[in-house]
Amino acid sequence: MKAGSGKVECDLVLVGGGHSHVEVLRQFALRPEPGVRLTLISRDIDTPYSGMLPGLLAGHYSHGEAHIDLRPLAQMAGARLFHSSATGLDLAARRVLCDGRPPVDFDYLSLDIGSRPDWRDVPGAAEHTLPVKPVDGFLAAWPAIETSLLHRNGAPARVVIVGGGAGGTEVCLALQHRLKAARPEADVRFAIVTDKAELLPEHNPGVRECLTRAVRARGVALHLERRVVAVTPGRLRCETGEEIAFDTALWLTNAAPAAWLRETGLALEERGFIAVNDCLQSTSHRFVFAVGDVAALTGRRLAKSGVFAVREGPPLARNLRRSCRGEPMQPYRPQRHHLALISTGDKYAVASRGRWSAEGAWVWRLKDYIDRRWMRMYQQLDSMGAMAAPRNGMAEAEMRCGGCGAKIGSELLARVLRRLQPESRPDVLVGLDPADDAAVVTLSGNQLLVQSVDFFRAFIDDPYLFGRIAANHCLGDLYAMGASPQTALAIVTLPHGAEAKVEADLFQLLAGATETLKAAGAALIGGHTGEGAELAFGLTVNGTAVPERLWRKSGLKTGDALILTKPLGTGALFAADMRGKARGSWIDGALESMLISSRSAAETLQRHGARACTDVTGFGLAGHLLEMLRASQANAELSMTSVPALAGSLELLAQGIASSLAPQNLTHAAAVDRGAVPADDPLISLLYDPQTAGGLLTGLPADRAEACLAELRANGSPQAATIGRVTGAANGAPRITLTP
Repeated sequence: MKAGSGKVECDLVLVGGGHSHVEVLRQFALRPEPGVRLTLISRDIDTPYSGMLPGLLAGHYSHGEAHIDLRPLAQMAGARLFHSSATGLDLAARRVLCDGRPPVDFDYLSLDIGSRPDWRDVPGAAEHTLPVKPVDGFLAAWPAIETSLLHRNGAPARVVIVGGGAGGTEVCLALQHRLKAARPEADVRFAIVTDKAELLPEHNPGVRECLTRAVRARGVALHLERRVVAVTPGRLRCETGEEIAFDTALWLTNAAPAAWLRETGLALEERGFIAVNDCLQSTSHRFVFAVGDVAALTGRRLAKSGVFAVREGPPLARNLRRSCRGEPMQPYRPQRHHLALISTGDKYAVASRGRWSAEGAWVWRLKDYIDRRWMRMYQQLDSMGAMAAPRNGMAEAEMRCGGCGAKIGSELLARVLRRLQPESRPDVLVGLDPADDAAVVTLSGNQLLVQSVDFFRAFIDDPYLFGRIAANHCLGDLYAMGASPQTALAIVTLPHGAEAKVEADLFQLLAGATETLKAAGAALIGGHTGEGAELAFGLTVNGTAVPERLWRKSGLKTGDALILTKPLGTGALFAADMRGKARGSWIDGALESMLISSRSAAETLQRHGARACTDVTGFGLAGHLLEMLRASQANAELSMTSVPALAGSLELLAQGIASSLAPQNLTHAAAVDRGAVPADDPLISLLYDPQTAGGLLTGLPADRAEACLAELRANGSPQAATIGRVTGAANGAPRITLTP
């Protein structure tokens, strides 16, 4: 490997956003490895910290305090973040098989995918109980369960925890504390069921005595030496024949690995966990590493505890770096005794280390201090020196956006088009006219050919997802004209690299684009590829339409309702994402919106008599609405509180974070009357925010707007909104008037 080379020579893939992998990301952010491309594949974007889970459940921590946002951390590490779940491995080809996307190639692989409760031999457990792991699934399901427990009429609610280890005991006491604090009068009764003779058998007698005393003092029923052999609705059946009734049953028994590991060919120990040596490498495949709950260290059986996953992070980062360099590994030496801090629901905890134990409020304060200190390393990224620098080495003020943020301004484009003198043809109905979204050419009979092209730099580092979104964006012009997609030609620019790496990236990109085109009924029929400084992609798309269904930007009538089918804000969100300042959940929401096709929305608008249409993209809502008003010789009024915004976008705009194209879009501000809307209201900035794969903006008779909106929301456009109305003919240049 050539030190300092920008060429990708080694693909290092991390699967899972666990405690060890967040440290790997931090280490690579502090000191990037030349020639190594880091990729994180994670089911979660917000990854929970196990040490703070009991406090989160008890209500002592917020979601943000107890979770690590993987997106800004990955950004700082220069890592690609693929939001997906691994479903298998092709070790011969060195590929990770993923849910809902093509396989991901690797040279070295690390697995930190955690575990789940072991209920393989208990019929009905999977159907009738709720596992606490994976944590994201439990946290998503719990609010509805909590509501039902707190608002019962008649008989008391019964919550049973299956598992009497530290995890089961902590969760039991935390949830009991939470429910009592939320509604003291609610009659919710807790029980712990375990096949062991006492609670926490893995800890010393002092710890067991402390926790047992706390559980009994809280009125928790203990069912000791009761092995659950079957679960039916509302009933646990024990090996003794006893049945224990429940309304909610939570499962926290011994850990089990992901089932798909058995099909990989990796060496596994008897329970199915990945066998690793003292360098955290697979004993059968030295290019695969495993840590945390999913790993089993040869020669020593470690507890499935977050403590060990945290401690394995630094040696894992060192050995992954050494593997990519071709250097010898360094062994990991786990501590013989570790400090465990076990909370009791309230702000009280028990300490355990070897034969020593202690308890008290001071132990809780110690635990809180340790947990918060650890979390700060992964949450307060701007305080970490080198990590605060943009990953591309550019000063923040010099950063240029990708996607539609990379377009040139509308006024510049209009000036150039006015200077051109293209050949005119009688069969060209719409040509170099900035007032429309696509060109229209007459074919034989009653058919029209509708053509458009879009091409822009990547704004995300996942080529598959970029391909899907870029194709969706390109097709938007056809839908905005009322056309049905037919064919597409691809235009691709790929960074120079090793042939295998370029091939893998090109496949991911085109696989994403092809998936979107297939869903639209369009065929990819050719294209052109070339090398460049960065990934860029576009499509020339062709569709057909009939004259009576063809939309233009003209056609708005006084009184028409203005409907927007998607929320705004992608420009600001991805400008912030470039700087590592956007929450992962915000970006996830934006990507979800960008993946929504406008096909169904266009069909709905046709059915409800839309008169004019455009798609809102690079020139922002104000720019594209003014194009419609200019073509229709009309004015409009916008209700600012009705304009839908993506989560996080207004917060970022209020901080002054905006796309690099936004200043050029502000040239439209001269045609906007703010009225009573303050100039510093972020909703004003939202009007000029460039969109990638944005929604359709249409005008239709006001009496049809309500029914149209209901159908849009029911058929894939959940945030569609009526945002204003056409107010009358323009006296000169069109105007947009804003109302609060």
